[in-house]
Amino acid sequence: MDEMKLLDLLSEYPRATVTDLADILGEKEEDVESVKKSLEDRKIICGYHTVINWDKTNIDHVDAFIGVSAKPERDRGYDKIAERIARFPEVSSLYLTSGTSEFLLSINAKTMREVADFVGEKLAPLEGVASTVTMFVLKKYKVNGVTMEIRPEVEDDRLPVSA
Repeated sequence: MDEMKLLDLLSEYPRATVTDLADILGEKEEDVESVKKSLEDRKIICGYHTVINWDKTNIDHVDAFIGVSAKPERDRGYDKIAERIARFPEVSSLYLTSGTSEFLLSINAKTMREVADFVGEKLAPLEGVASTVTMFVLKKYKVNGVTMEIRPEVEDDRLPVSA
C-alpha cells in the first residue's frame, strides 16, 4: 500500500473511517488499519486535531505567539532549551525558526494575564533565553487550512453620483 496516498487522505479527511479509506484506496480494511497503526507507532502521524472557532463560544480563550531569542548550548545546539520549553503545558506548538527569533511558540490560555504570567514567571527566566516578544492573536482568518467565518463585503448598491 502507498503510505503517501494514505497520509494525503488523512491530512485532508482526518475523520475518515478505515472502511472509507480502504474504499478510496482500493485496499483491504485490515491493510489500511495496519499501515495507519504503523504510521502512528513511528510518529509519522502524531495526532488528529479539531479546529475550533473560539469566537463563537462563550469561553474565554486567548492565543498568542511568542518569539524567543536564545543562546545555543555547546554540543546540543538549541535542542536542550527546546526540550525545556516544550515541557510547559501552556505551549501548544514550538518551532525552531530563522529570522529575528530562534523559537516561535504558540500559547493557548484563558486570559492575557495568564500569557503574561507564563512569559514573566516561567519562560523568560529560563537559562538560555535572551529575550521574548509576545504577539496576541486578535482575529483568526484561517487555521490549519480551514477558513474561519469571514463576513462578506457588503455590496454598495447606490448609484454613482458625479458632480
